[in-house]
Amino acid sequence: MFLATYRATKPTRYSFADVKKMTKHFKHKLGQGGFGTVYKGELPNGIPVAVKTLIKSKGEGEDFINEVATVGRIHHANVVRLLGFCSEGTWRALIYEFMPNESLEKYIFDKRNKTDHQPLDIKKLQEIAIGIAQGIEYLHQGCSQRILHFDIKPHNILLDHNFNPKISDFGLAKLCSRDQSIITMTAARGTMGYIAPEIYCRNFGTVSYKSDVYSFGMLVLEMVGGRKNVDPEIEKTSEIYFPEWVYGQIVQGHDLGLVMQRNGVEEDIAKKLAIIALWCIQWNPMDRPSMTKVIHMLMENLESLEIPPTPFVSSTGQKNGV
Repeated sequence: MFLATYRATKPTRYSFADVKKMTKHFKHKLGQGGFGTVYKGELPNGIPVAVKTLIKSKGEGEDFINEVATVGRIHHANVVRLLGFCSEGTWRALIYEFMPNESLEKYIFDKRNKTDHQPLDIKKLQEIAIGIAQGIEYLHQGCSQRILHFDIKPHNILLDHNFNPKISDFGLAKLCSRDQSIITMTAARGTMGYIAPEIYCRNFGTVSYKSDVYSFGMLVLEMVGGRKNVDPEIEKTSEIYFPEWVYGQIVQGHDLGLVMQRNGVEEDIAKKLAIIALWCIQWNPMDRPSMTKVIHMLMENLESLEIPPTPFVSSTGQKNGV
């Protein structure tokens, strides 16, 4: 039904034969996941593309329709561009602009492994955080309908040749009117470790655009720490849950002392990013800033930021007293 009523000129609809031709019969595989496989390709005009084939589609292809209907109609410097799609029988593919530097995940979690990727310094990570925030703000405020992404995480942030970030993978996205503050959901959506608490337990509040703010906060903490927020491999038990450890360090006025920081300026940037992230992961959605406010905070100095209240709930269900 969606395809029958689809009349937009962008993105272009391609045939399976077109896709085979642009990928040279699926010759160059870029990656693989639960959704299917991504191949490198080239449009007839020579523009390099990434072709994402979908092997599993929710219900009647809800994730596929989400991508075409949302990303296909918007254009922002920090949102990946959907150039085309293919739907032939049960075979579906999405054709994106090619991102030569892959995903942010490759640059923040690969420090212990020998890779070809140069680690990004904290100043560059701050630029990337600002770009992601601007992309999310655009989805929340800049479109005719508000777009809630529901899967903000390092794997879904792609980097272009200048390491500018672009938000990708809108398979879980939901559209709502801009004045609608509450979203009804039949089931939790997102990736564990980035999902806002209200998505799986309504006692914490209502699901809204603030759920993306929470995911952004968890993402930024991983950028600052260069590690997963929950890391059972860490030897010190107190550091296993990184957000709580970071909060303790900041409240006590200690340096974060992370590997990537080398001088006072870089330490200040890391602290600033951490404080903003801790505001974003407040348990009560009403206590989280909007993405517009987050962008303002990212532009400010460390001294002008207030330390947030504790975002963590203790085993008794009360907020921890500091």
